[in-house]
Amino acid sequence: MTPWKKIAARSSAGRKRAKSAQRSDARRKGAPTIDRAFARVVKAAKATKLPEIEQSTSHRTPALAVRGKSLMRVKDADTYVFRCTMEEKQFLMEAEPSIYFETDHYVGWPAVLVRVAAASDAELAHCVRRAWRLQAPKKLRAEQQMPPAPAKRQSAKQP
Repeated sequence: MTPWKKIAARSSAGRKRAKSAQRSDARRKGAPTIDRAFARVVKAAKATKLPEIEQSTSHRTPALAVRGKSLMRVKDADTYVFRCTMEEKQFLMEAEPSIYFETDHYVGWPAVLVRVAAASDAELAHCVRRAWRLQAPKKLRAEQQMPPAPAKRQSAKQP
């Protein structure tokens, strides 16, 4: 059992059985699953060789973090959610709309949605590096000789 499944297993037994049935149906049909999507991003994270990336959960889905700060999570079998600055988010969505997008829920939030099927392994590794640079503590970034992430801007709250 993967680490994220152990954490998620604390949910009620009924939800666990329902999710298990959905996953087994998806496997039989060859459809993408959350497990496959997460395995792919874990592989990309290992390829970056960045320190202290750990598996965790966020909103009952598998996630990656650095020292407890979220880097990304699997939203569903087709979508990743990566942390980024608002400026990076806008740039990425304009540069590669086939890969990067947002929904109404994520407007004004420093995270970009990534289409699992459209993103290459190299693109995923780049997303992990970008999120790690943003979320890792200064001391850990300094050990890796990484430049600091661009300053985090507060999103403008609408009245």
